[in-house]
Amino acid sequence: MALLAEPKLFHCLPAPTGAIGRQMFAWTAARSAQTQTHPWLDSPGKALGCCWGNLSLPCGIPATAHRLSQPAAALRRDPAPWITSGSGYYSAESHTNEVYVEEAPPEPALDYRRVPQWCATLNIHRGEATCYSPRGSTYRSSLGTRCELSCARGYRLVGRSAVQCLPSRHWSGIAYCRQIRCHVLPAVLRGSYACSAGVQMDSRCDYTCLPGYQLEGDRSRTCMEDGRWSGSEPICVDIEPPKIRCPDSRERIAEPGKLTATVYWDPPRVKDSADGIIKRVTLRGPEPGSEFAEGEHVIRYTAHDQAYNRASCKFSIRVQVRRCPVLKPPQHGYVSCTSAGNNYGATCEYLCDGGYERQGTPLRVCQSSQQWTGSQPTCAPMQINTDVNSAASLLDQFYEKRRLLLISAPDPANRYYKMQISMLQQATCGLDLRHVTIIELVGQPPREVGRIREHQLSTGIIEELRQFLHLTRSHFNMVLLDKAGTDRERYILPVTPEELFDFIDTYLLSQQEAAQRAQSGDTCE
Repeated sequence: MALLAEPKLFHCLPAPTGAIGRQMFAWTAARSAQTQTHPWLDSPGKALGCCWGNLSLPCGIPATAHRLSQPAAALRRDPAPWITSGSGYYSAESHTNEVYVEEAPPEPALDYRRVPQWCATLNIHRGEATCYSPRGSTYRSSLGTRCELSCARGYRLVGRSAVQCLPSRHWSGIAYCRQIRCHVLPAVLRGSYACSAGVQMDSRCDYTCLPGYQLEGDRSRTCMEDGRWSGSEPICVDIEPPKIRCPDSRERIAEPGKLTATVYWDPPRVKDSADGIIKRVTLRGPEPGSEFAEGEHVIRYTAHDQAYNRASCKFSIRVQVRRCPVLKPPQHGYVSCTSAGNNYGATCEYLCDGGYERQGTPLRVCQSSQQWTGSQPTCAPMQINTDVNSAASLLDQFYEKRRLLLISAPDPANRYYKMQISMLQQATCGLDLRHVTIIELVGQPPREVGRIREHQLSTGIIEELRQFLHLTRSHFNMVLLDKAGTDRERYILPVTPEELFDFIDTYLLSQQEAAQRAQSGDTCE
């Protein structure tokens, strides 16, 4: 509820005093003492404005009078806080137009002349407080005094470094001085120390060693202001290093079929010259019983005694791999070897290209004498025997040696047949590289022709091949057999050499063929 917009219509009049601690207020208005409702009353029994001394304020205080009896004078409007119902103001029961208020007790006033010592006097043991007071340097504990705290040498301040005297008559924090102490120094093995003042600050501890041992490190340490000892902990060590002897150097031959040798040896002999105690022996290199590759290897041992003196020794291990001369592959063939190919115990197998047969020893082994067993075989062109009694006998000659592509056509003039033969004649190198032999079955009985290159097939063999492989005479068709004689793909239209070679390279090459191809590449390019 806001203040009255036109304060000149009323003013507040002094009222006679009532009970102790109360002040009376009265309403007036600018109208004559006629019988009517005042505009500041929003309803009978409740006023919209009230007086507090010479201040006009809005309020919600109940009123028992509906009319005013005196003319009003101008009212001076001063700023004041809002007062609402329940704030401590209420109507007096004995008056019809008067209101009373209960005053709050006054706050205590500080009198520096009467209370120069507001907080307790500061007294910090083993330290001092430097204070600054609003009243001057002679007042050390009056209200608002600020004191900076410090400790004497050898002591550390714990708590607030500065405090202030508060209106609550307490200092804003606490602090005290704690004596600076260092931790107790650990005992020195085979030595001792003596301190001037124990573990207090500035105490000095001097180290000494037993006879026969030498001090390494700081000879004395001092307890510092930060509670730590200066320097680092020294040690007492003996003068002579231990004595160590390694095994003799040795030479080994690589094991058959391997490029490494397993070598064993005894650990070194170690003895300490002082107290006979060896703290540890470390090995730099492989452990005994490890496999060593071809070449020279250095094994090193290091011994440490109780005083951290050390001594080292070393020996070498030489591994030799006996090798045979490198084998050359035969013409139209290649060599597949185990291990490194020519080391002692390696085995090499001679293989021939498709269309060629191996003649001679298939395997050779490298011996410890660095010589190969047997002699080198050769690869001769494959001999095809067409004078056989059955188609199975014919196909057995190609088992695990060659792949077969059988082409069947109704007559030599068939355009698919002529197109296929023309493309394959231009890819002879690629066919030989992939070990593919072509068998042609062309025409109708009794003029039907069957051939493998220049070798003619009998009528009975032709018929068995057609029945066994389901090749019809009515139209052009082909079948591709792998080296095991299995039907792998069929065609009813001519196929380009690239498509045929891609199928063989993807699905029919053995691991050995793929490795050989990767090693030698495509020799037809």
